[in-house]
Amino acid sequence: MFHRRKTYTIRPERLQEFTDFFHTYIYPIQASHGARLVGRWVTEDQSEVMALWEYRDREHYEQVERDYRGSTLRREAMKKRARLGKDLYIRSSEEFMVPTGHYTPPRTIVSVTAYITNESGEVLLVKNMHRNDSFEMPGGQVEEHESIADAIHREVLEETGAEIKVEGITGIYQNVSSRVLCVTFRAKYVSGDLKPQAGETQEVGFYKVDASNVDDYIKREHFQMRFLDAIDPTYLPYAIYKVRPYELMERIERQSV
Repeated sequence: MFHRRKTYTIRPERLQEFTDFFHTYIYPIQASHGARLVGRWVTEDQSEVMALWEYRDREHYEQVERDYRGSTLRREAMKKRARLGKDLYIRSSEEFMVPTGHYTPPRTIVSVTAYITNESGEVLLVKNMHRNDSFEMPGGQVEEHESIADAIHREVLEETGAEIKVEGITGIYQNVSSRVLCVTFRAKYVSGDLKPQAGETQEVGFYKVDASNVDDYIKREHFQMRFLDAIDPTYLPYAIYKVRPYELMERIERQSV
């Protein structure tokens, strides 16, 4: 792996403004072109912010740099920074690093997404802030100590404002490039006023989408695969439990629809 440490010197009173700018522009620009944010930290006196980015190798970093410099969102970021003033951050610096060894177990990110329908058979889709080239099913990353069932309810609510009833799991998908394991659910819309959620989504709605017109909405092949598998699913069995002592929290058997 290849890492880039980016350090920003800021005025403490502008920390929140800079954080909002980072989450709206810097993070989506980098992440959408393949970089992974390892973490972001601020000093106790709030005068420096450091972000650590991960790439496969230097060639990957250079490709990400070329891609993001020509992106529309970067141009929007430059205009926004001009409006906020050049002292949004005072200066920045960066260092490049390679690991000296492997000190932690292999890390896999678990995410969830859901094929959600309403009474008319329409499917709930979103367009995210950092992937605005395509619609997709709502979802996101499972948080530490959170069950996949709790995660899909939370992520759908955060991205769309909808409450759902989960029917089962329709597939499991692994992205080995970014070390993401995605669990796809099928669910029914129950309630909630649908609207884009600040910092999460820019478009939210139910759409009449099926195998014949999925290309018009979902542009990325791996998102299409999850969608198509969920249209006419065979549900996978799953269980959520604790140990020491053992406690079965939730269990769904294999079933067909």
